[in-house]
Amino acid sequence: MTISPKMRTRMTIFWMLLPTFLILIGFYLFPTLYNLELSFTDITLLKLKKGGDFVGATNYSEFLTSSTFRDIAINTVFWLTAISVTVRIVLGLLFALLLNSKFLKSMRLTTIARLMLLVPWATPPVVAVIAWRWLLDPTYGPINSWLLSSGLISDPIAFTATLSTVWPAIITIIVWNTTPLIGVSLLAALQTIPEDLNEAAAIDGATRWQQFRFITLPYLMPTISVLTLMSVIWTFNNFVYVWLTTGAGPGTFTNVLATEVYMKAFIDLRIGYSAAIGVTMAVVMAFFGAMYFRYFGLTDMQDKVG
Repeated sequence: MTISPKMRTRMTIFWMLLPTFLILIGFYLFPTLYNLELSFTDITLLKLKKGGDFVGATNYSEFLTSSTFRDIAINTVFWLTAISVTVRIVLGLLFALLLNSKFLKSMRLTTIARLMLLVPWATPPVVAVIAWRWLLDPTYGPINSWLLSSGLISDPIAFTATLSTVWPAIITIIVWNTTPLIGVSLLAALQTIPEDLNEAAAIDGATRWQQFRFITLPYLMPTISVLTLMSVIWTFNNFVYVWLTTGAGPGTFTNVLATEVYMKAFIDLRIGYSAAIGVTMAVVMAFFGAMYFRYFGLTDMQDKVG
């Protein structure tokens, strides 16, 4: 049987990529299957050598029917994910438009502004949290000092320990540290838009808002959709910001799924129960990603047909 040059090329590519695929499968598939196995047992840190007994879906049912599940779900989905991602996308778009504006170019501030935008992004999350905890400190923090000196408040505010301010404080830290990536990505997408389109629209009498709505925004939507998906998945699974800022407190007021996984595994020592929460998170994100891609896939198809 004679193999065509095209088939030979495909086989060569396949055999060259096979080792990489095997490494990725071993690196991701084995921990995933092992975690799934643990989620059906009652294993704890004290019984690692002995192993746990099979308990079926008990861990899942206990978590989904627990009294804390509703609060944890709201904290994770609404406060940590929906609010912070929305704020980041909007601010990132505004920053991108500003950095691409003719005003900054005329003032020769484009380079400086872009460098300033990159500073928060270049700051490690741990450092960012520590810096913001100092800024928000009720005793030594400069934010409280400024608010007191300006007369806006009469007593210091414990931003990370007060129920009314703790989530805005966490979201502020996340937004400050991660928005630059979105801004830079949207700026790169902005610079791919043909300038002729806006010039032609301006000649036809289109306003700035109409140019943004009908030219700029449609060009940016593919980038925005990808950034939104990545931000949702990354934020939904994030542990660092909440734990380092509040330790899931005050009490368990800011407890989210990622911190619940940690506390059940390393404080309550319930590895099996913690694994069940982790699997639940993975299933939720897999479902969200599938629906997200399906929606945008259908949208793209409708656009092509139209």
